[in-house]
Amino acid sequence: MPPLSSGLLGALDPTSDRAVFRQIADQLREAIDTGRFAEGDKLPSETELVGHYGASRMTVRSAISILQGEGLVVAEHGKGVFVRPRPPVRRLASDRFARRHREQGKAAFTAEAEAAGSRPEVDGLVVREEKPSPDIATRLGGVRKVLTRRRRYLLDGRPVEFAISYLPLDLARNTPIAEPNPGPGGIYARLEELGHRLDHFDEEIRARMPTPDEAKTLRLAAGVPVIHLIRTAYDTEGRPVEVCDTLMASDAYVLAYQLPAT
Repeated sequence: MPPLSSGLLGALDPTSDRAVFRQIADQLREAIDTGRFAEGDKLPSETELVGHYGASRMTVRSAISILQGEGLVVAEHGKGVFVRPRPPVRRLASDRFARRHREQGKAAFTAEAEAAGSRPEVDGLVVREEKPSPDIATRLGGVRKVLTRRRRYLLDGRPVEFAISYLPLDLARNTPIAEPNPGPGGIYARLEELGHRLDHFDEEIRARMPTPDEAKTLRLAAGVPVIHLIRTAYDTEGRPVEVCDTLMASDAYVLAYQLPAT
């Protein structure tokens, strides 16, 4: 890391009504955002920051705490504070469920990972029959029993997504969909083989803070929100054939959409 005198960080503004620890956090954040501190870089030590800004150690710690709360940095005991890696995955909504991927034997997550040059993995898979919640039952047209598929997705060993698929039991029972590995192209390929040619998907997306269990499952740093996406798949007859409830680490994804202007 270059010395602070090299211009990595500026000086405090004594005329500002903004608290000193917030000014320090602002400067560190800007240095991270502009790449002066790259992913994985170690930030200046507390001693260096105290010397550079002429601030107290507690003030510097308060500034670092802000960045930790925003999910920008992580502290490693005995080593220092480091800029968190934030590998983006570009999800193309108009492409990720394209039939050509299924015809090539690729599920959506596999196609996304390959496009990003990453290694996909799935773990924690649980497949079982259950009674759906009122919301899921309504989305699936009032079904009373569903087959659920719970799984966690990883890219290059890092958890980025946790998803639960709900399928009407009369469609999925005693089919490859009920197997741990449904086969090439995933469950959408199997649905189409069963005569439910997919027509369109509806998605609802919102951002929120994770619960403690969700943060643990996705190994999220403090301050990192999740993207909560609920997708409903419809066949050409207009029947909802799957609801997928997905949590995504917000720092791992860019949601990109093409929207027609007419």
